[in-house]
Amino acid sequence: MKQFLVTVPRNLIGCFKGRRIVWHIIAILLTFILVTSGFDWRYFLATRNPALRSWMFPAVVIGGLLPLALPLILFALGIIARNGRVILTGWAISQAELLGSLVSSAYKAVTGRVHPSHGIGTDISHVFHFGFLRGGVFWGWPSSHATIAFAMAATVFTLCAKRRWLGLVAILYAFYVGIGVSLTIHWFSDFAAGAIIGSVIGAVVGKSFCSDSPASHFQG
Repeated sequence: MKQFLVTVPRNLIGCFKGRRIVWHIIAILLTFILVTSGFDWRYFLATRNPALRSWMFPAVVIGGLLPLALPLILFALGIIARNGRVILTGWAISQAELLGSLVSSAYKAVTGRVHPSHGIGTDISHVFHFGFLRGGVFWGWPSSHATIAFAMAATVFTLCAKRRWLGLVAILYAFYVGIGVSLTIHWFSDFAAGAIIGSVIGAVVGKSFCSDSPASHFQG
């Protein structure tokens, strides 16, 4: 837990340092392109299939519950098995989730993007309310579900260098959540930006826990 607390400020700043800020700029520019080209709206119209939406809606629930449950499961397993690596992985994932939530909420607080309506209606994919808390921090750009899912996945992928199957499973989970929310409660660009920003966060956290921890035997 000490490593979790000590590294939070440093890793939060690290998500924006050096070349990593370029990825945030890429996420913003990609969103601008997807919105102004009309892709977001066309994607929205093309995915209004009720069967498709019902099949993907569990991603919204899973993407909200697993980030809460997974660290607790890892803590319990680590304590029972007396495995410090498993416990440390739980703390790393917890920090990735925390930073993912903080960063995505901060962006939402100033972008105020309108979320998709349940019906077709008119094209509102281009509506942003820039300012502070003009659109709250629950809905909007980028998707918190996607940001947190990809932060978790990148953390696992970075920590488990020689267990790539774990990283690949985590990435598949992140894409399921991200695509799922893009078909239900978010625009496609919300998912795309969340995937980019979340991956940056996860890479920072994973690298930090690998290098700082005496259990940096994650490679094994």
